Amino acid sequence: MACPLSVPRPHFGMAVFALALALAGCAQTSTSSTSTTTASTLTVAMASSVVVPQDGAAVQDSVTIAGASGTPQISISGLPSGINSQFTATGSGPSGVVTFTGASSVPAGSYPASLTVSLAGQTATQNFTVVSAVVAKVQASTATNLGIGGHLEQFISTNFQIAQWTEGFFGTGATTAARQATLNSLQPQHIRLQAIGNAVPMTADTGSASDWNFTPLDQMVQPILASADHSPMFQIAVAPGWMCDASGHLDVTNHLNDFADYAANLVLYYNKGGFDWGGTHFQSPSAYPITWWAIFNEPNANSLSASDYVKVYNAVVPAMLAVDPTLKFSAVELSDYGLGSGGAGDPEQYMPTFLAGVAAPVDTIGTHLYGTCNQLSTDTDLFNAVPQFAANVTYFYQALRGDATLAATPVWVDEINVNADYADSNGMSVCNPGQVWVLDQRATNAFFAAWKPYAFSLLGKAGNQALHHWEYSGGPQYDEVDSNGNTLLSYWVDKALANYFPFTTAAAAPAILATTATDSATVETLATKSANGTVTIMIVDRAVNASTDNNGSGAPRTVIVDTSALGGYTAANLMTINAATSATTGPSAAGITPSSRIAITLPGYGVSFLTLMP
Repeated sequence: MACPLSVPRPHFGMAVFALALALAGCAQTSTSSTSTTTASTLTVAMASSVVVPQDGAAVQDSVTIAGASGTPQISISGLPSGINSQFTATGSGPSGVVTFTGASSVPAGSYPASLTVSLAGQTATQNFTVVSAVVAKVQASTATNLGIGGHLEQFISTNFQIAQWTEGFFGTGATTAARQATLNSLQPQHIRLQAIGNAVPMTADTGSASDWNFTPLDQMVQPILASADHSPMFQIAVAPGWMCDASGHLDVTNHLNDFADYAANLVLYYNKGGFDWGGTHFQSPSAYPITWWAIFNEPNANSLSASDYVKVYNAVVPAMLAVDPTLKFSAVELSDYGLGSGGAGDPEQYMPTFLAGVAAPVDTIGTHLYGTCNQLSTDTDLFNAVPQFAANVTYFYQALRGDATLAATPVWVDEINVNADYADSNGMSVCNPGQVWVLDQRATNAFFAAWKPYAFSLLGKAGNQALHHWEYSGGPQYDEVDSNGNTLLSYWVDKALANYFPFTTAAAAPAILATTATDSATVETLATKSANGTVTIMIVDRAVNASTDNNGSGAPRTVIVDTSALGGYTAANLMTINAATSATTGPSAAGITPSSRIAITLPGYGVSFLTLMP
């Protein structure tokens, strides 16, 4: 039995591609409405939808007037304040063009309007929609103030919580191979393993062989070692039960050295040919060692004060390094919330004590970020949490720079998701006692297709270097695949982020290009340029339809991507993930014609990836 996590996240059984590509002002032509029938009936026809950029660039649309001659009187109604129009006749007939100009003061979105023609005693009216379009301009210069010296050095990964409710996920034979293939396609690096419950391999300290049982743990660890980069990060999340106090937490006073010895035996088992106990030899069957280790899970949420955590870290890490000096370590692994609040989740309350007392090597600082712990949080609440994520990462770097030996230490967000809540045995919210727990599917539906890319962008720009999704397998509350290995929409979102913004320490990181946007309140833009000249531009529609929405569909956004500063490109493609994307087959990219201004329309929450090839 192991010390229980105070915030475990159990599993639950188990989840729009509408794309308009047009240069600004282009649209379908529709039929007109007319006045009463005459011998020669007046008609008018124009585009049914007019896209007006917020940057003031003029857009012209043709107006075809037939059935009468002369000089028409033109009136346009319904235009929002800030969008202006001017009709100009062309040729000898009454037809002409309407020139529209917009401004950033006009909120992005669609507005119903109408054009009325009066001529020769008749009138004809044509209804149309005017779309105030966001303009995102990509510069050729590197944004040296973002990322790591102007580069995006953030990789995508995932988590496996290993316990009695998950240990059989990989199965055997063909099932194992298929589920490994799906995991490999995600391209995760340093997959994080969290062993709790019956997956904690040491159950007692009697000196007999029955004290240890690696079978439940290795049902997941061994397939993962054989997958992806063959280099998972093993989090020693909890202590074996016999090292715990009456409250179920590690008894630092009486069992600190026991915990260090336990950790050293784990290294022996996986890396150094095993160990003997009670006359039995225990050794991992894999040829792949585990190099990365994380020390304890969310100590601030599991009754370890910052001073006690320093004691644990300073005892455990040297004991493990004595077995294998090549190991790398993630420290702190904080339950991170409430920056500056002075509360238990405030990193400002934990980091100073840790930095003042740590003596053992630190290779990364780990932290855990969740948008909420309450199913009642609105979509707006969840989007508003993301800038705070970036602020937390910025704080960690500021704190690390105060210690010359740790100044270059990277920050890894090794748990991230929408909602950390879960149900107790009575179906009530653990985070909100007295409130019935309700499944929150925003981690696996179209909302996630906006929320996770938004978080990826802001965290990457803040210098975060790893983003581990919580968690890989289970159901629609948290996961990327269900308990049967079937992909959820979240899987395709993370796969797209890994594919379009790849980073490994063995390759040059892409440069983050400077961008400006006429609306950054509802649209997020991230643009990078790789060493071969390929430019990738991510457009996120995070516009909320109503402030009270909880698991809403989002509001449409048309974004004109201005690439004029980049020069010419020979090819381009576009891929979108939103509510229309199949969770089974995922999205597909389509080739488009490169242009200096490319319009992308998302009908609600979602993300588009535009790739320009030299």
